[in-house]
Amino acid sequence: MPADDQVTPLTAIGENAPYGPAAFTTTHWSVVLEAQGASPAAQQALEKLCRTYWRPIYGFVRRHGARTEDAEDLTQGFFALLLERKDLNTVRKEKGRLRSYLLTSVKNFLADEARHAMAVKRGKGQRLIPLDEMREHGGIDAERSDRLTADQIYERRWAFTVLEQVMARLRDEYRSAGNVRFFEQMKKMLMDEPDRPSQAQVAEEFGMTENAVKQAFYRFRQRYQTSLREEIAHTVAMPGDIEDELRYLIAVVRA
Repeated sequence: MPADDQVTPLTAIGENAPYGPAAFTTTHWSVVLEAQGASPAAQQALEKLCRTYWRPIYGFVRRHGARTEDAEDLTQGFFALLLERKDLNTVRKEKGRLRSYLLTSVKNFLADEARHAMAVKRGKGQRLIPLDEMREHGGIDAERSDRLTADQIYERRWAFTVLEQVMARLRDEYRSAGNVRFFEQMKKMLMDEPDRPSQAQVAEEFGMTENAVKQAFYRFRQRYQTSLREEIAHTVAMPGDIEDELRYLIAVVRA
């Protein structure tokens, strides 16, 4: 899991990035909000969202003082209860964003002592969120920054999770085309890392002209921007919220 102070691909989402229309998909959060009654599609969408965006919740719970094991149980219990909830009508009316909805929900969850106790009990043994798997790969840290409040940790974890999802999607696309090595070089160029290769170095490594590398990087950057907006579209109810959410994400990462 990346540290909060890691280098991030902000060059691809800065002020000069085009804020053009993004493809708005009728999946994920929009499906959850629009579904009437128990919809298999909505249930699957919500489960996927829970599996994807558990880390901000875990970070929030840890910053509130829960020990690692208790925080894991609470995180599992929170999402287990979330999947059973029937009170999304208020969120539907407000056309809420998933980021805000989860933060409000977990605050209410931790403030409710009865629900808190139930979470610890029900969290044990649940496999909804892959905490064990992530821990084995160093995916869970203490989330103990004295500089940040619980809300700030939640927001930063949210932003980095979005960016990680986008980069993972791009990696899969390049892997399918058999170009993982090329992807890694494009990623370094995008993120402006210390060991960022020059266009000449990439051209030499892959037997390309520098102009071809320049064009390939341009396409990579454009695909990254498109994928970022698509990922954000999965977490908002209305297409008009995409650009505001994108700007908010940029501000959080740069804070």
